[in-house]
Amino acid sequence: MTTEVPPTETLRELISDRDFRALRSTLVEYDAPTIAEALWELEPQDRAVVFRLLPHDLADEVFAYMDTEREKALLADMTDEEVRRLLAGMKPDDRTGLLEELPGLATQRLLNLLPPGELAEARALLGYPENSVGRLMTPDYVAVRPQWSIAEALTHIRARGRDSETVNVIYVVDNRWRLLDALDLRQFILANPGARVQDIMDGSFVALEATADREDAVELMRRYDLLVLPITDTRGVLIGIVTIDDVLDVATEEATEDFHRIGGVAPLERSYTLSSVFALYQKRIGWLSILIIVNIASSGVIEAYEEVLAATIALAFFIPLLIDSGGNAGSQAATIMVRAIATGDVQLRQWFGVVFRELRIGLTLGASMGILAALLGTWRGGTEVGLVVGLAMISIVLVANLVGTVLPFILTRLRLDPAAASAPLITTVADVTGLMIYFSIAALLLGTG
Repeated sequence: MTTEVPPTETLRELISDRDFRALRSTLVEYDAPTIAEALWELEPQDRAVVFRLLPHDLADEVFAYMDTEREKALLADMTDEEVRRLLAGMKPDDRTGLLEELPGLATQRLLNLLPPGELAEARALLGYPENSVGRLMTPDYVAVRPQWSIAEALTHIRARGRDSETVNVIYVVDNRWRLLDALDLRQFILANPGARVQDIMDGSFVALEATADREDAVELMRRYDLLVLPITDTRGVLIGIVTIDDVLDVATEEATEDFHRIGGVAPLERSYTLSSVFALYQKRIGWLSILIIVNIASSGVIEAYEEVLAATIALAFFIPLLIDSGGNAGSQAATIMVRAIATGDVQLRQWFGVVFRELRIGLTLGASMGILAALLGTWRGGTEVGLVVGLAMISIVLVANLVGTVLPFILTRLRLDPAAASAPLITTVADVTGLMIYFSIAALLLGTG
């Protein structure tokens, strides 16, 4: 790295041309103290853009080199509307590749600098993904140092607690604000006032990085029965907290989306009562159109086995019974698996054991339903038809149950929402495979086709 001051005119031109990749390549050739000094030769909005484009480690060094007044000035520059528009207008691939995580101390102070009404826009400026827990966090928490006495900590809690989101949990951080522990307030109240905070620490706490998916926060708080969850950057710096009320909103939203997807409906951006007729139409027509095309395959199967159906017309009576049973069995399995995967009750690595278990369940369900179907088939079409219908029911239920079980695992492995293994999709797949199984057995046992 060089200690020469970066040419400010070159930096201004690159910002003006929106050539952010070239701007970043130019900056990384210089060391942190040089960049820190060069920033103050730029206009405020350019200064903020240059800092935001620095790689995480370099930005951390540059920020640490500044004095408090310059830190405040830089963070104030970053909230300027022109800077927001400039960064928001970046190409998606540039934004993903260039806007790395802001240093933890900068994030922490920026969030504390802004009024509550501007926090939502600031979270977007920090570069956290749209559905990340970083978009939910608040900077209103109380933190203490391990070397403080309990009496000093309680004095600090009383002074800062009024502005905090919660004082049920007190966080212990080092001089660089790295999270060391999370302690219940009652531990401070019950401890000897002359003892040190480090004396009541056990280093056992649960935290989440700001870039993690917000569903991870829901799962962690559910698993450990937490009312508040600390949020850190990738270096462990405490930058915010997420409270149970925020997480409950997320859980409700995620559950609603899953219910919609399971029903073959695209998730609604607004509530049902606030959505227009056209918006509701748009959310539903997609899957219905796709399923019409897929169902053409069912017609093709019936056409292919037309001779079998014509030879034993009684077979037609059982088509709705068999394909509906298969669809229902597949939908049940898919619903159970989607929920189990979503709650963490079932992990991807457990797929083989789950499939083997559902194989036995499918056989048991199929056998029970097959006996009833065989009796109905015998009564309606004779012994041979009863045998065909019974065997077909066993096979269809078994296959549909396995499809409903495996498909959510496949979608999860592909990083897709397992709720997309919706009831309409499973039902349609079961229709096509069910007809093929039914007519194949009929052709084999009845000697037609």
